[in-house]
Amino acid sequence: LPNQRNRKKTKPARAMEIIRNKLRDIELRYRELEGLLSDPEVVSRQGVYQKYAKEHSDLTQLVELIRQDEKLQAHIADTRDLLQETDEEIRAMAKEEMPRLQQELAELESKITILLLPKDPNDEKNVFLEIRAGTGGDEAGLFVGDLFRMYARYAESQGWRVEVVSSSPAGGVGGFKEIIAQIDGHGAYSRLKYESGTHRVQRVPVTEAQGRIHTSAVTVAIMPEAEDVDVTIDPSDLRIDVYRSTGHGGQSVNTTDSAVRITHLPTGLVVTCQDEKSQLKNKVKAMKVLRARLLDAMVQKQNAQQAQDRKSQVGSGDRSERIRTYNFPQGRITDHRINLTRYDLENFINGNIGSVIDALAAHHQAELLNKQG
Repeated sequence: LPNQRNRKKTKPARAMEIIRNKLRDIELRYRELEGLLSDPEVVSRQGVYQKYAKEHSDLTQLVELIRQDEKLQAHIADTRDLLQETDEEIRAMAKEEMPRLQQELAELESKITILLLPKDPNDEKNVFLEIRAGTGGDEAGLFVGDLFRMYARYAESQGWRVEVVSSSPAGGVGGFKEIIAQIDGHGAYSRLKYESGTHRVQRVPVTEAQGRIHTSAVTVAIMPEAEDVDVTIDPSDLRIDVYRSTGHGGQSVNTTDSAVRITHLPTGLVVTCQDEKSQLKNKVKAMKVLRARLLDAMVQKQNAQQAQDRKSQVGSGDRSERIRTYNFPQGRITDHRINLTRYDLENFINGNIGSVIDALAAHHQAELLNKQG
């Protein structure tokens, strides 16, 4: 039993010692980078300078917290010494201050631990947003439009740019069978990646005469924009077809064969784009979407290898599969992954989704911390 107690005490101590050593190494590297960035030889080599500047920038927030941690630890040590003073008033002041300092230290160390977690290499990338109608007919198509407006308004609040790449109208009632958009902005993927999956909506359709609630489903996919270095595509693996663009009801959008369909033969992935009048522009947009889909497929394959039981990103679009439910009669949103329920649906559907994204990000960080522990 005494040996077991010792092991319980020493394991956290060893873990903290490992973290402290890592933090010292990080601060040493940061100082080394400061020297390199002021070296005229490094400054003259643009590619090398940019590499070091990015590493320096990535470490800045963490180093600032490390230095705060060092000062706070020194303050706690001084306060602990004051607890041994003969002056009763000084001891009382130190005793009163110690809990506050220890709480501050715990919060600071939590922030540092989160920054030490493995980074998603795609977090800073732009994204492609794909929303498709699942089960539910016309109502699902209408909800595709609702979700697109929700994400577009959230993107606007973040200062991001939204550009529709392609869309397929749902028919007479409005909405879309599918819509694909590119969202450009700092950290877009890091914020939106939690939105991938099946979204279920419960509401009374406009066409429902008896006021019955219908349940429909829509799938959302958030894919990081792929660079040329991320995905290599052999031109011989592509079949590119051009055809005349069509709009609502089959009318011609223009009289040239500007629409583009690209088929990636090895995977069978098909991307079409007809929103631009220029065939070249449509081809460029379609290639961007194809690269993003191929990168997403690579990421999903890696994730599946790490955890065989993990579900695919989107699912089938069936009502039974869902990450979130939007219940309009009750004004309720429920995120099933974190058992979070709120009753501000109107506010949420108008683009104010940041607090739920924060909760999902915190949950993800907690899972990573548990794995590391």
